[in-house]
Amino acid sequence: MDYRILGKTDLKVSILGFGGAPLGNVYGTVDAREGERAVHLAIDRGINYFDVAPYYGETLAEERLGEALEGRRDRVVLSSKCCRYGFDNFDFSAKSVERSIGESLRRLRTDHLDLLIIHDIEFGDRHQIIEETIPAAHRMRQAGKTRYVGISALPPKFLRSVASEAPVDVILSYAHCNLLVRDLDEVLRPITQERGIGLVNASALHLGILSDSGPQEWHLAPAPVKEAGRKIVELCRSHGATAAEVALRYSLAYPHVASTLVGIANPLQLEQNLRALDSRTDPDLLERIEAIARPVLNMTWPSGRPENQE
Repeated sequence: MDYRILGKTDLKVSILGFGGAPLGNVYGTVDAREGERAVHLAIDRGINYFDVAPYYGETLAEERLGEALEGRRDRVVLSSKCCRYGFDNFDFSAKSVERSIGESLRRLRTDHLDLLIIHDIEFGDRHQIIEETIPAAHRMRQAGKTRYVGISALPPKFLRSVASEAPVDVILSYAHCNLLVRDLDEVLRPITQERGIGLVNASALHLGILSDSGPQEWHLAPAPVKEAGRKIVELCRSHGATAAEVALRYSLAYPHVASTLVGIANPLQLEQNLRALDSRTDPDLLERIEAIARPVLNMTWPSGRPENQE
């Protein structure tokens, strides 16, 4: 396993990170014992970065991860989030930040987070995020409840806009550095390098589109994107490969993020993801994937308040 420093922090994270959303049954029902085994095996195999949120499974993912990490907390970099608690349940107030981190710490069975991320900031008021939410998170840092503060969102330009005016240690971007959408390099890399902000990538599989099981019903991507994903999955299968492994390998090859988070539900998925670290994709297959992706490249979907869109 390779490791990279997360921006100007002193956090050294594995380039493959453990995304905890599946532990909350976000992508289908997960056997809790299998999830726990996956966490333990991931640590043994060198994965040290674990990310979760109260939103995932309405606190279930945090509860399961906290249980799995008992006796192993000192071996991991632990990240959780605040301010999003349901599909349309957001609270970006200072009181929410303080209350949320306390509840997360209890569920995760720890006295501090390594990273507190303000979750999906595009659903909040920009002024409030900058003037109230981020300062509240930094007060939690001063109180010793988190070591660093970050922000996450789908629209990368909104992340850039907020990070240009408020002090953040880390930006978590998802669904913008994979086979179908690749504008993270253009939009976020410059400001993160200029300011020493740690950059984390998530959703190498484009929230399930680039997987054999396909996207969940709640996925908001346009129909042409889903169809392109289906074709890529079929193409990879015909070449004796899985789209998930090819997609993850593509994202892991991008050198300007500290870690790429991947949702992991069981030991089998973990082993499949680890294989992407030590394998290569047939160049001919990549060319054919490029041809499928080209008509929909960088086609995304709206998320959050209209004023916070691209």
